[in-house]
Amino acid sequence: MIERTKALVLEKYTKANGYEFDSQVIYGDTDSVMVKFGTNDIAKAMELGKEAAAFVSKHFITPIKLEFEKVYCPYLLMNKKRYAGLYWTKPDKFDKMDCKGIETVRRDSCHLVKEIVQEALD
Repeated sequence: MIERTKALVLEKYTKANGYEFDSQVIYGDTDSVMVKFGTNDIAKAMELGKEAAAFVSKHFITPIKLEFEKVYCPYLLMNKKRYAGLYWTKPDKFDKMDCKGIETVRRDSCHLVKEIVQEALD
């Protein structure tokens, strides 16, 4: 399913098809796909995310449905399941800094490491 989603997004969201940038699928696993559409405009990124979710969902049988969830901007992807970024669900103001799998949220790091990494992210 992830490979099909990736192929559909990469095929449709291109300059050749009239979009401002060529898209990139930067991460995909069992339950999520992260796409870089190339824009720094949060509202535009949300619009493209919703459009892509609807477009890809049409290619799968019911009940499989992709849902647009959020925009990360800026976004730091270190490797699989380890990332941080400003989490946007509305275009006017980010909700929070979201960190997954990195030292700021892991319990196996000392407090000093957590503070240093958090300060660098801030």
